[in-house]
Amino acid sequence: MLSRVYSGAVYGVNAFPVEIEINCTKGDFRFVTVGLPDAAVKESKDRVWTALGNSGLKPKQLPHITINLAPADIKKEGPVYDLPIAVGLVEALGIEKFRDLSEFAMIGELALSGEVRRVQGVLPVTLAMRDQGKRGILVPADNAEEAAVAEGITVYPVRNLREAVDFLAGKYQLEPCHTDLRALINRNRKYTEDFSDVKGQETAKRAIEIAVSGGHNLLMIGSPGAGKTMLARRIPTILPEMTLEEALEATRIHSIAGTLKSHQALVVHRPFRSPHHTISDAGLLGGGTHPLPGEVSLAHRGVLFLDELPEFHRNALEVLRQPLEDGFVTISRAAATLDFPSKFMLVAAMNPCPCGYSGDPQRECRCSSQKIQAYRNKISGPLLDRIDLHIEVPPVKYAELSSLGRGETSEQIRARVVACRARQLERFKGTAVTCNADMTVRDISRFCHLRADAAELLKMAMSELNFSARAYNRIVKVARTIADMDQAEEITDQHISEAIQYRSLDRMMWV
Repeated sequence: MLSRVYSGAVYGVNAFPVEIEINCTKGDFRFVTVGLPDAAVKESKDRVWTALGNSGLKPKQLPHITINLAPADIKKEGPVYDLPIAVGLVEALGIEKFRDLSEFAMIGELALSGEVRRVQGVLPVTLAMRDQGKRGILVPADNAEEAAVAEGITVYPVRNLREAVDFLAGKYQLEPCHTDLRALINRNRKYTEDFSDVKGQETAKRAIEIAVSGGHNLLMIGSPGAGKTMLARRIPTILPEMTLEEALEATRIHSIAGTLKSHQALVVHRPFRSPHHTISDAGLLGGGTHPLPGEVSLAHRGVLFLDELPEFHRNALEVLRQPLEDGFVTISRAAATLDFPSKFMLVAAMNPCPCGYSGDPQRECRCSSQKIQAYRNKISGPLLDRIDLHIEVPPVKYAELSSLGRGETSEQIRARVVACRARQLERFKGTAVTCNADMTVRDISRFCHLRADAAELLKMAMSELNFSARAYNRIVKVARTIADMDQAEEITDQHISEAIQYRSLDRMMWV
């Protein structure tokens, strides 16, 4: 007897439908799987056959079984087909008579006991099945909230194989899982960190507010213990709150990577990714035989924090150029080329020298000038040019640390950031630009009008400080953001002066 069931497979950040055909005939017992299955899919026959027996669904006679996974020219990977294969076998073997299986899709891994275990990539598969016109999808109970994010398809959580079989046979009613997305976002928007916890560092906080207001990349330089990491971890708390579309984009990526927690429905906080400096370029960008998103994609719509920047492998840092410029990562393999979104704010931190105390008023630096130069030269000029603001983070004085007063809260700072971003969205209406950092050279000439005194100051700075052409564009973009914070239409010499201040490290520290 022939049975057809439906599932899906992840491909990049999307998914495509997979039709599973199961045919059972009389003859010597064989269990053959075709359609480019990987080792995990081939091993499913042992998991499925044992789960059927432990669920009271194993037939008395052992038939010849052939399973085809279509389309047959794309490799199928992972244990996600266990549940649909088992359900198809139950129908093909005549153990149960089901309702129309073409209305449903299924995904899930089976334990030997018949329990349905959580799997990766449930959200993109659910979205793909909805687009295929499926009425419902059966998913592991641990993935149900995640799948229910997809509107327009009914999500049925199943805990074990017997439950799924009885539901499809009309003997048992599964309660659909529903998720109120907007209520979920509003309920979980609170952060544990807050900028009011940071003592002192007013100059650094001002630079951070500018960076977030314009979507600019940021580099913090300071001695160990100055508070660079503390400041970085609080940056997501002042970013504009995620829209529903942004939350869905981020959730899709984390679903594929398997970083969603059990019963987590949606990524509601701006991602903050902080990979260790030993990470490879593949770990940072993504990759593998079947490519998965890397840290730059997991930070999509959030912050990628690179602490101890010069300690990262040179190759890992250089591969950041494409995502910083384009907002996506392209991974090429023999079979296909995949694009992973990677629109993030880069925040980096480093010591001024190998020992960390160059320029520190309290501690003496033990590094020679040659060692300091070699340490700083680990960061290439092209990468440095792509970081809009370079700021020094000095050690906090005792008087500031012991003060009982608290600074501005993240909510207060975020209110100004949101107002500044709103002005930018109004200015760029009708274009693909969403914030000042995204402006192209043509956009700069169109939207960044420099007053005469500002143009003269910038001309002098370019000549005396030996800035690159890319640095020129970065200065103008940052100045545009500072002007927006002041609600000014024209860029004045004060705005240019402050923007130049955040590029002065180009000459002081790397030349």
